[in-house]
Amino acid sequence: MTHRVIPATSEELRKKAFAIREEVFVVEQQVAFEEEFDEFEDESYHFVALDKNDDPVGSARWRYTDKGIKLERFTAKKSMRGKGLGTALVKAVLDDIEEKAEKGTYLYMHAQLPAVPLYLKFGFQTKGDQFDECGIIHYLMWREL
Repeated sequence: MTHRVIPATSEELRKKAFAIREEVFVVEQQVAFEEEFDEFEDESYHFVALDKNDDPVGSARWRYTDKGIKLERFTAKKSMRGKGLGTALVKAVLDDIEEKAEKGTYLYMHAQLPAVPLYLKFGFQTKGDQFDECGIIHYLMWREL
């Protein structure tokens, strides 16, 4: 296996999750740092994907909102795309949510266009029209737990 996904429960693991988010979103996709790192960091459940050297190659987070549970900040290092990392991240996040949340809870995300097929495999559906968020085209996607 070229990677493993674990909860980022320590400060060291959170720093690794934040480092890959900065690399992918801020540097590669040109999202403003202030847009990427927000007031929800402390209340979110963070995950980090590590390679065999324990270097970060992906990340994700989820959090409770007034609408349900929002899945966010899914990243994969450019060199790791197309190698099952996205699937592993989504599975890890959904498994964690299933342990903590009630059946029937509304799950949603703002999915970048290239990632929509991945989320469809996990039962998410698009809702509404495409929209721009931070200069990137997204769809609202949802499903029930």
